Amino acid sequence: MKDTGIDKSKLFLASCVALTVTAMTFGIRAGIMGELGETFQFSNRQLGLMAQMAFLGFPLSMIVGGLIYPKVGPKPLMWVAFAAHLLGLILTIVSTSFIPFLISTFLIGIANGAVEAACNPLIADMYTTNRTTMLNKFHVWFPGGIVLGALISQGMTAMNLGWQAQIAVMFIPTIAYGILMFGQNFPKAENIASDIGENLSSMFNPLFLFMLVCMGLTATTELGTGQFIQPLLENAGAPPLIILALVTGLMAVGRYFAGPVIHKFNPIGVLFFSAIIATIALGVLSVANGPLVYLGAFLFSCGVMYFWPTMIGFVSEYCDKTGALGMSIIGGFGMLITGFSLPVIGGWLDSEKAKAISEGLSESAVDLAAGQNTLDNIAILPAILIVLFGILFFMRNRLEEQRIPQDGH
Repeated sequence: MKDTGIDKSKLFLASCVALTVTAMTFGIRAGIMGELGETFQFSNRQLGLMAQMAFLGFPLSMIVGGLIYPKVGPKPLMWVAFAAHLLGLILTIVSTSFIPFLISTFLIGIANGAVEAACNPLIADMYTTNRTTMLNKFHVWFPGGIVLGALISQGMTAMNLGWQAQIAVMFIPTIAYGILMFGQNFPKAENIASDIGENLSSMFNPLFLFMLVCMGLTATTELGTGQFIQPLLENAGAPPLIILALVTGLMAVGRYFAGPVIHKFNPIGVLFFSAIIATIALGVLSVANGPLVYLGAFLFSCGVMYFWPTMIGFVSEYCDKTGALGMSIIGGFGMLITGFSLPVIGGWLDSEKAKAISEGLSESAVDLAAGQNTLDNIAILPAILIVLFGILFFMRNRLEEQRIPQDGH
């Protein structure tokens, strides 16, 4: 960086801790879904609507953040994230009815989106010669945070510590990233396209519009499944939160060592093969019971681990004139589509459960059948991606000509 007063390592660490908080909100909320449903008599559809609010707040703050990033830089966005995380966590703990839960979850979504809106272009700006690799290393802490959240939720539930205590745990990393940011100099948009007019016009590029569609499908495949992991795998013969921790733990390892994979296959190849593996994985999970669930979970992790950061990295490399705004829009659109899909997935679970009950199945068989049939429905999404990413794969030589130099090539 030109400004020697900028501590790239410390800013990268603060970004990673902030993303850990973002991820823990997913992991812990996934872990307390069942308790919230029982305590407040929420249906799966209501739980889906509640989770949806985080996915609506996320794209809103990402889009606004992307628009103002070239003018204000990452620092104000990071402090907005910090404040919204604190307020959202406090309101969640004191909530006793549906509407306050919706509002608190929306605030959490605002915070999570602000983290992405600030940190993705910040990292792309600081590490210009290895963007996709560093973005994957940054996004290690999304699955890493979900692992922490899932294990904390599992452990605290086993100790009969309720959902309020589990939410309160997230104050620790939230305060930590606030301390890390305090007094730091942040860079402006130096090494990414920062002309808003050029950014906006570049988004009408057919490739960027094509990737928007793909992002909606990749995000829903990964995050939609993760948010309903407990009811989807209930009575499948393996603890759902342990499966969530396994999936996300493998994702963290895969993202940390993403550099050689991306160098070998390039982002297009990674996305294409990921879609194939994710489709197979959901097919296995839709029929799995007992130990086979672990195989399905392993394959699912391999299938989705590179989706999110590689999609953002793809835009920064192949659609680089869209700048920070393009990175925010692609991520925000993925969250928006996932948000709209959550009540649909919840509705599938409710309808499949009602169907199984009408067939006279036992209680455990009802939950198993509902989860498996819903997973079978979700598998359609990565199957569509095989076709879409397959198109990019066969066009990869032409696309490489417009790619900005990355990762040493």
